Amino acid sequence: MNPTPIVRNLGRAEYLPTWQAMREFTAARGADAANELWLVEHPPVFTLGQAGRREHLLNPGDIPVVATDRGGQVTYHGPGQVVVYTLIDLHRAGIFVKELVFRIEQAVIQTLDAFGVVGVRVRGAPGVYVRDETSRAAGPLAGHAKIAALGVKVSRGRSYHGVALNVAMDLAPFSRIHPCGYAGLPTVDLATLGASVSWRAAADVLTERLAQHFTR
Repeated sequence: MNPTPIVRNLGRAEYLPTWQAMREFTAARGADAANELWLVEHPPVFTLGQAGRREHLLNPGDIPVVATDRGGQVTYHGPGQVVVYTLIDLHRAGIFVKELVFRIEQAVIQTLDAFGVVGVRVRGAPGVYVRDETSRAAGPLAGHAKIAALGVKVSRGRSYHGVALNVAMDLAPFSRIHPCGYAGLPTVDLATLGASVSWRAAADVLTERLAQHFTR
């Protein structure tokens, strides 16, 4: 069994130094280094994934844009969003990237369930969604809105980056992008779905669920 991951609460922290710290941690960790979950809330920032296409960044305005090395397209981080970076040794856990993503998504779905919200997966579109009949997204995302974005990077069998769950935030910046590269995809948070949940309560449940999924 893997030991329970160490949870580190970084508080409110800028994106760039946090990303650099994740990279340094991953590069330096040895075979026996404990897995860690970094809990953080970022000031407003748009991030582009490694294969991110700038045409999905419609109107960033005064919000900074950072091209990063995670998977996925473009997303937004800001106050009222719980971000957890999953620093996991996949070799020691005996899993591959697909299973890593599945476990992170499952932890989010379980967290939403704890607050009375039904989260779902959509095949081929990492992250967690809710049903939304107002959605103008096409294809498999029709009738869905996004509540949690997911993007990871794996280097030498160790993962970093992670998941962002929208709790109670200003959702307007999402209108400046095609969220995760999908035109017409609404973005929601727990507050707009009627779940009155504090940032701390959501963070506690999500980190607990994630720790359970990586303690086995």
